[in-house]
Amino acid sequence: MMIKQLVFAFLFTGSHLLAVAQYVSKVWVADKGNGMYKNPVINADYSDPDAIRVGDDYYMVSSSFTHIPGLPLLHSKDLVNWELAGHALTKQPPYEVYDQVQHGTGVWAPSIRYHNNEFYIYYPDPDYGIYVTKARQITGPWSVPVLVASGKGIIDPCPLWDDNGKAYLVAAFAGSRAGIKSILVMYEMNREGTQFISEPVMVYDGHITDPTVEGPKLYKRNGYYYIFAPAGGVSTGWQLVLRSRNIYGPYERKLVMAQGNTSINGPHQGAWVTTNSGEDWFLHFQDKGVYGRVVHLQPLHWIQDWPVIGNDNDGDGIGEPVLSYKKPGTGKSFPITTPPESDEFNTVKLGLQWQWQANPKQGWLFPTSSGFLRMFSVYKPDTVRNLWTLPNVLAQKFPADSFMATVKLKFSPNWEEERMGLQVLGTDYAFISLVKRGGSLYIEYNICKEADKGSPESNVETLPVRGEDFYLRVSVRPGGICSFAFSEDGREYRNSATSFNAKPGRWVGAKIGLFCTRNNKTNNAGYADIDWFRIERN
Repeated sequence: MMIKQLVFAFLFTGSHLLAVAQYVSKVWVADKGNGMYKNPVINADYSDPDAIRVGDDYYMVSSSFTHIPGLPLLHSKDLVNWELAGHALTKQPPYEVYDQVQHGTGVWAPSIRYHNNEFYIYYPDPDYGIYVTKARQITGPWSVPVLVASGKGIIDPCPLWDDNGKAYLVAAFAGSRAGIKSILVMYEMNREGTQFISEPVMVYDGHITDPTVEGPKLYKRNGYYYIFAPAGGVSTGWQLVLRSRNIYGPYERKLVMAQGNTSINGPHQGAWVTTNSGEDWFLHFQDKGVYGRVVHLQPLHWIQDWPVIGNDNDGDGIGEPVLSYKKPGTGKSFPITTPPESDEFNTVKLGLQWQWQANPKQGWLFPTSSGFLRMFSVYKPDTVRNLWTLPNVLAQKFPADSFMATVKLKFSPNWEEERMGLQVLGTDYAFISLVKRGGSLYIEYNICKEADKGSPESNVETLPVRGEDFYLRVSVRPGGICSFAFSEDGREYRNSATSFNAKPGRWVGAKIGLFCTRNNKTNNAGYADIDWFRIERN
């Protein structure tokens, strides 16, 4: 086993000292190392980001839909170098629903705030309502989510505790569930932030100028209430700011950022943060299709109590996103770090980057202290027509436009048709796998088109193999073009003759996944021992 070399940094969070392993990606680093950074600061699918500063630390949360653990939590000291600190959801309610795969539902755009020495996360489930979970430390433990308000189609909540202690929450509506959209509403909550105590008041109607206004974030500055909100659609929209002296309005409207002449489409939906030195910044996403919604960092400045986001080259008050810029001024230098990708499986904890397609069950896998991860085969009933609805897919986000993922493993099947594979998952998917058939092992390459419609898989290639250690690989090129390969010695790889065009999932980018299945019920499942999983340059 190769021991992964890590640098440990001690981070002060509230009153707790945390040791955090710093990981540096081999395929995407935003920090240029010369006082500048490039966008995206996170070139992975951390959708609908919201962020806050607490002391000298910055924390970000993003959507997770039905991938578990959910509500990923990221930490930074300079808004450019981000690490994955944990998750706020280890299991998603209602549990009987999310024990099964439910693509596109679950956790939509959340918000994070720090109030009364506690972290609060509000998140919407478009089918059930608004939840809140809280914790004393960013790493948890996080409380069991409380349903603040039930309702179908209430989405994108963001709270504000006013100067007088009153609590408010702004939200939007999903037309697919509520039958209405393009409006923002304001609720008053109890001071604990756990229950609505008023009927909603519509504070903005975007039907004429700002269709699909959603994702609002609520702030207060210089006596104004501000609502930062995207409009115009995920990949085609723009960033609005609304302001009023009264929490219920009427609100003035201003367009503060749009794509303009840049290559950054749909720049919107995110978070305004202010550094200790008084600089203002805005974190938002860009929809990159198969790569998901990646995170950008924009400078922000105020003119006559209106924010301008990005570069305003023509002085019209509407900024355009930057591709490169001077890093935020913190007065200190911090090590380069990125969210984790590779995993050597040398500790008794699974890497934080891994997520399941549904609430996990005990027995799917076990970390060990021996330098490998054991993944048992899980019974795949006939009702699971393809891997789109298979719960036990262990996956992570695409980390860059171009990369190579390789897994080294030993496969020990006990039964015919037990299978262990490396997969690129979306509405179309493909995988390369080891399968036991006729008492022998084979390598298979399969493709499934329109998996979300229940289509069957097509076998492209089948080859007999020998040996104990196997290496499965996928190379991803710009545009999501994937080429699969395998090796029996880790040196010579045999490439599949057919490439695969990856597709995004439902509201998410494509994912790289591992799975292990069988077709029979047994008390003695076969398994794969995974030595390592590595993300490298092509």
